[in-house]
Amino acid sequence: MTRNPLVDTLAHLKGNPRAAVWTEPMWGLSMALVLPYLSVFMVSQGLQDQQIGLLATIGMVSQMFFGLASGIITDKLGRRWTTAIFDVLAWVIPSIIWAVSQNFWYFLGAALVNGAWQVTQNSWDCLMVEDADREQLPKIYSLVKVAADCSALFAPIAAILVARLGLEHAVRILFVNAAIIMSAKIIILFRASTETSTGRIRMAETKGVSFWKLLADYRGVITHLILKSPGTLFALAMMALLAAVTLINNTFWPVLVTGRLGVPDAVLPFFPMARSMLSILLFFTIIPRLTGTKDLKRPTIIGFAIYLLGQALLFLIPASTGVSGPASYIYALLAVNLLLDAFGGGVLFMLSESLVALHVDQAERSRVMAIQRMVVQLFAAPFGWIAGWLSGIGRAYPFILTAILLTIGLLIAAVKWVPVTSHAETKQRTA
Repeated sequence: MTRNPLVDTLAHLKGNPRAAVWTEPMWGLSMALVLPYLSVFMVSQGLQDQQIGLLATIGMVSQMFFGLASGIITDKLGRRWTTAIFDVLAWVIPSIIWAVSQNFWYFLGAALVNGAWQVTQNSWDCLMVEDADREQLPKIYSLVKVAADCSALFAPIAAILVARLGLEHAVRILFVNAAIIMSAKIIILFRASTETSTGRIRMAETKGVSFWKLLADYRGVITHLILKSPGTLFALAMMALLAAVTLINNTFWPVLVTGRLGVPDAVLPFFPMARSMLSILLFFTIIPRLTGTKDLKRPTIIGFAIYLLGQALLFLIPASTGVSGPASYIYALLAVNLLLDAFGGGVLFMLSESLVALHVDQAERSRVMAIQRMVVQLFAAPFGWIAGWLSGIGRAYPFILTAILLTIGLLIAAVKWVPVTSHAETKQRTA
């Protein structure tokens, strides 16, 4: 039998890609265990839908500013040290704040600090892929998605805690656990990784150069490496649309299923568990066959179409009217939604990250990605507030918005697709 390509890639990973991929499941024992509860935890603390949406928007604005600075910070401190320092700032400290939150202002403080994850996302991405084989990037990002989906295995822990202790006490305990496990993940990744070759070069080039001078140099990056690169612009559009959809889903999906469809709080973690299990299964079966080609246009269009169907279904599911819980057909429709989301969302996550990595100039990865992430957050930020306003009218309304965004993405992928070229061809085109 031919060995599964993802299994083969996982077995032969070395260096930084191996360190990044193999420590990623610890996310499932920490943040992924509790983040599905964050929105309903806010509701339990007296926050309104509009406040939750406002916090999502404020969080995106924070991410925008951190994202802008991420390239400079990553170049000056190096990929390895930046990842360690800003993982603490972005995840450990907010987890402690969330664990003791009492009102809107606690959540506001956590949202502002949590925006620092845009810095570590840039540095961690550079740490993982800069010394990796370029042809292996789609498979590496697939493994990252699978590793994140392994969090599904731990979802019953959260469900048991919520059922026995109640939502508020269980979530506070889970946030303390998240701070501890994330601290361990940070230490292990730091010790198992080394600074990349590009990182060492950029550290030397930026040594003694002021932050403001490096910030001013962004103008040349925007002019020559982004605006003159159709592939980079296309990847940027894909990331921006998916960021807005992800923001709305992560914030209002739990509110929809518990508030409109009547799903009990204790059952909530089993939905991301099911989605993750389906995603893992698909990544080891159908998705590699769909994406195992140099022409990524077809799988991108299919991913958008299937994800769109899943989001449209959320709006069409009727509200629960049973006093003892939702009817069985609601669970059945949610199961279909999870399957469509697992396939469409999984494909689009892997392909959007891969397209960014493939189109970006290797030597300028951190600065180009910093600008990309800032633009992505700037685009996505208003959608938290907009979705909160829509949710205040009707809990299903935010998913009309996600369906519209995915339709736009589908049309862009179909009409404005830019084939992936080699770095040499990219440099020649942007010179």
